[in-house]
Amino acid sequence: MRETDKTTAAQVLVRDMKTQDIAAGLRLCRASGWNQLEADWCLFLELSPAGCRVAEKNGEIVGTVATLRYQDRFSWLSMVLVDPQERRAGIGTRLLYEGLALLRHEACIRLDATRAGRQLYVQHGFLDEYSISRLTASPTARQIIPVTGRVRRMSQRDLAVVLDQDRVIFGADREPILRSLFARSPEYAWVAVTSNVEGYCFGRPGFLYSQLGPIVAGDENIAAELVSHCLVHNSDQRFGIDAPQHCTSWLRWLGSNGFAEERSFVRMYRGQNRYAGRTECVFGVVGPEFG
Repeated sequence: MRETDKTTAAQVLVRDMKTQDIAAGLRLCRASGWNQLEADWCLFLELSPAGCRVAEKNGEIVGTVATLRYQDRFSWLSMVLVDPQERRAGIGTRLLYEGLALLRHEACIRLDATRAGRQLYVQHGFLDEYSISRLTASPTARQIIPVTGRVRRMSQRDLAVVLDQDRVIFGADREPILRSLFARSPEYAWVAVTSNVEGYCFGRPGFLYSQLGPIVAGDENIAAELVSHCLVHNSDQRFGIDAPQHCTSWLRWLGSNGFAEERSFVRMYRGQNRYAGRTECVFGVVGPEFG
């Protein structure tokens, strides 16, 4: 860190994030072009009240970091945000240290890094897990037509089975997050069912577009049906999908239906990544903030 960076960082107070700080967190999201809404910050503070921090300079919030623990299996590090006017002054690195300190006793820490931020995480011992493409499509791009009757809207009675499956697919229990998504946006929650649940998806509104994910399925054809039903029944919405790059034909299918890559992420981990889940069944993640 340069001497001027050290001076700036020393002037910054890092403290617990409170509910009254959400407005400042949203201001930083808007300044950085991020998609989160107030409900996303509320969920962080509800699930991890002692795991969210803000950085203050001269009484004004200039940065954030958030953490989530998924049982004793792994933890998530996210929302490392710095006011654009305060960047390159060591504040982001300070917030990263705060997040790592909060999770210092965890066996594994995971995160989704931007391409620009990846090198910083590499320097702190993180390794690449897999790459993710963020693809978006406008309502005018709708050419998707559902092809079978096995997909229907998710109901409350489906949740128990979906949550059981998701613990295996994701690698840990994230029931509070999925229940929150279902409560906020039931119109984006779908299941594919024959004799058993073969796939499911959730979604949530965002500032720039609605985020569709997780999308979980036994194969890409089921994933395509889930996405098709959701988009056809919400034809006035712009959607984003954070799709792992493990299935190139899935990315081609999305591209053929109007989705274009906006940016990319690298999912990374530090420690013993023993609960990576079944990534081959994941066709869309929740997002870089939640995993």
